[in-house]
Amino acid sequence: MFYGRHTELEKLNGMYNSGCFELAVIYGRRRVGKTTLIREFVKGKKSIFFAASESTASDNLLSLSRCIGGKNSAPVFRDYESALETLFEIAENERIIFVIDEFPYLAESYRGISSLIQIMIDHNRERSKLMLILCGSSMSFMENQVLGYQSPLYGRRTAQFKILPFTFFESLPFLSNFEPIDKAVLYGMTGGVPEYLNKINAQSNVHENIVNLFLSTSGHFFEEPSNLIKQELREPSTYNVIIESIACGASRLNEIATKSGLESNKCAKYLTSLITLGLVRKEYPFGKTISKRSIYRLEDNLFRFWYRFVFPNISAITAGLGSLVFENEIKPLLNAYMGLIFEDICKQWLFEQAKQNTLPFFASKFGRWWGTNPALHTQEEIDIMAVRDDKALFAECKWTNSDIGIDVFHELKRKSELFHYNVNHLYIFAKKMSYGELLRKEHDKGCVKLFTLSEMIDSVK
Repeated sequence: MFYGRHTELEKLNGMYNSGCFELAVIYGRRRVGKTTLIREFVKGKKSIFFAASESTASDNLLSLSRCIGGKNSAPVFRDYESALETLFEIAENERIIFVIDEFPYLAESYRGISSLIQIMIDHNRERSKLMLILCGSSMSFMENQVLGYQSPLYGRRTAQFKILPFTFFESLPFLSNFEPIDKAVLYGMTGGVPEYLNKINAQSNVHENIVNLFLSTSGHFFEEPSNLIKQELREPSTYNVIIESIACGASRLNEIATKSGLESNKCAKYLTSLITLGLVRKEYPFGKTISKRSIYRLEDNLFRFWYRFVFPNISAITAGLGSLVFENEIKPLLNAYMGLIFEDICKQWLFEQAKQNTLPFFASKFGRWWGTNPALHTQEEIDIMAVRDDKALFAECKWTNSDIGIDVFHELKRKSELFHYNVNHLYIFAKKMSYGELLRKEHDKGCVKLFTLSEMIDSVK
């Protein structure tokens, strides 16, 4: 089954229907569904799909020749120039989609390919009906060597698509057999990466999925993050320590550096590489773009879960103690782990409401705020904030089994008054229906809006 990506498909089909030369650049981290999107798009259309490999230029040329000519009667082109010339000649008379998947591999084996494609485009674009798609998983390469100002291909693309993991709400079709809380937990351990979501067994419960996927040496995710780090980065052992420190709670640069045994400047460079890969994000307090209070968080839920619970317990899992690892190391901490995940889900829900124009004011940015209370000289945090002119939205997100009482409302109201907006809108999000009676009365008076996870899911359907 193919889920989501409707906006991308619509745009790609619009480009195809133009009948003119088009160059689409599609990129995103591994496993995010780029190739699946392309294969869905080319269904029923004449296309040539070339998947470059980590091999030599001659091997890739042979593979390209077979893709262009057909496996049984493929002429082997003498060089890449003649292969591309043939493609552009064919595309003078008919609409053809030519896909180069994992373009960075081809560029690594034949360094002149970008310049050659640029020359071919400039010479043929006015009369060509070719739709060229360059796809790649190396984020830095695609952004710098294909889309960047210094690239020979700069200015030639007619559209670019950065393919991101699904949000929680976009992931729901993969999780339809589960209850709302289980849906959130499963998203919290896999993120919105389609390939990971597809590995979840709908006939098993959360406990069984975690043990089978993560806590067994034959589990699909037992070595997945470690293998990806080895593929993408040198010095994997150093990156392992850095990612583990963030997964276990370190967020500021000096904390991460100390736990990793690195100097801060060196640690910052490693973090930059992880940000480029889409595994880590750097956050600033809401409303700031530069701040000494910046923190680092893991962007990828699979990595967050794996480095928090699997990496420290590799020896026990290898010894066949996966079920005991779950009972003793994961189950007691799962609610605490889900706190940040739930914040992200609530933020995603607010974006969905912004699209539907159901918020009290239009907001295009939501974020966490942390800082100093000037009166008490204490540190304060607000889970989610949004602002427009003299209006603000403040939200508290509670992933807890306990009842949420009136004290949560009073605390959120107090923190909202650290700012000086004319109108404050207060939201409290909860894991389940557990609001106290006094808090319900504040809701009925319109002083605060209350939403459970189930209500959020139902409202987005």
